[in-house]
Formats: sequence, C-alpha cells, structure tokens
Amino acid sequence: MPVDVTWLRSQMPDRRIEWHDVVDSTMTEASRLAEAAAPSGTVIGAEEQSAGRGRHGRSWHSEPGSGLYVSIILRRQFNPATLPVVTLALGLAAQEAILKATDLACDLRWPNDVLIQSKKCAGILTQLEASTHPSAIIAGIGINVNHSSFPVELNAIATSLRIASGRMESRERLLVDLLASIDTYCDLLETEGRRPIIEMFARASSYVSGRRVYVDQDGSQLRGTTAGLNDSGFLLLRSDDGTNSVIVAGGVRPCS
Repeated sequence: MPVDVTWLRSQMPDRRIEWHDVVDSTMTEASRLAEAAAPSGTVIGAEEQSAGRGRHGRSWHSEPGSGLYVSIILRRQFNPATLPVVTLALGLAAQEAILKATDLACDLRWPNDVLIQSKKCAGILTQLEASTHPSAIIAGIGINVNHSSFPVELNAIATSLRIASGRMESRERLLVDLLASIDTYCDLLETEGRRPIIEMFARASSYVSGRRVYVDQDGSQLRGTTAGLNDSGFLLLRSDDGTNSVIVAGGVRPCS
C-alpha cells in the first residue's frame, strides 16, 4: 500500500513534503530542490528508487512500496567540519524513531549503519550543497521497513523491521517519528556543538569501543580494536601492529 501522503501532510502542515512513485534517487531530487531554494525541513520521498545511493557509490536496494526512502533538506548553522557529526546525529535519530514506532532496539555501526541483530536495516548518507544560498545538507535515509525477503546476495547482511518484528509496520508513523527525532538531534548539535552527539553515539553503538573490527580502505584491510571517537566524530582504531589510526572513511565490519 502506498504511503498516505495526505495523512502525512495533515500531521505536519508546516513541512513541505514531495512524494514520488519512482525516482532515480531522492537525494538527486533533494539537491535539485535545494538549488531552487526549498526551505529547511523539506522532505522528498519515493515508493521506489531506480538508482538508490549508498555510501562509497554503492547502490541501495529499494524494493517498491516496502521501504522508507527519503531525503531531507537541512539548512542549519553547521559548518563543513560538522558534517561527519551530522551523520552520527541522523543515526541516533533513526535509532530513536525505530524504537518509538516499532519497539525494536537497534545498534549503530559507525558511521552510518543502523543494525538489528547485526544485520543492516537502515543506512544514512549526507552531502553538503555548498553552492546553494544558504548552504544545505542533504540527508538521505533508507530504512528497510516491510521487506519480506532480500536478494540472495543480501540475505546474510540485511534485514527489515517487518522481519525483525514479525508484523507489518507503518511507514507513515515511522516517518513522523523520524522527522521529529532529526529535529531534536539537529537542534542539540546546533546549540551545544559536537560533543553531546559524539558522546551519545558512543553510548548507543557497540562498535565504537572495544570491538574487534576490520576496515576496508581502498582495497586493503586494516584490523584492530576500536578505541572511541575523536572530537571530529571520526573512529579511533588501535591496530594489531600497535599503531593508532584515525578512521575518516571506510566500511567497518566485525572480525569473525
């Protein structure tokens, strides 16, 4: 069943909501609207993405009518150095919204994955639109909501809220809760700076400290134990050879 956009707009009358049957990517649509001066908080959603975008250029599996595929335009008093912590704030917001809407507790894997029982149920992608005035951050969030199954290549690493809860979940309620949580965490980041978000993320994630992981970086793997986050929100890793590294980007996965 398609998202009830009329109901969504009735719940959030002050927010611009653009909804599509199919788009290549909600982030592409959001970038276009940001350049056309769409206000902060504008939501672009779709029933299906033909070219959904994940981190590092990967695709995002966007089964029609099953997930929550949205991008939000954020015009906040954030400088470019804050962008990594915006991603962490969005992860906290997604975790909180999923718990509120479904009673499912999620883990967070730095920097942008939301997990249920070690399988990914949501992902986050942020990009800065510096050419717009005022500048904007595009927050792309994909949540596997009512998927009943996944392609064979994703079975071992992906799950959905429906699979985890054993019931169909309301995409509309989840979106309302998600947007409220995004506002809460962005307000906190804007008024109190990066430190509270970094500390909250560290508490909410089993991956930030004391976790044996490997990090994919440009075709090579770095192995070690996580040792917290620095003041910029980057992951600290104590490598197996005894050296300490700051992980700015890269896929973090648990060591088997």
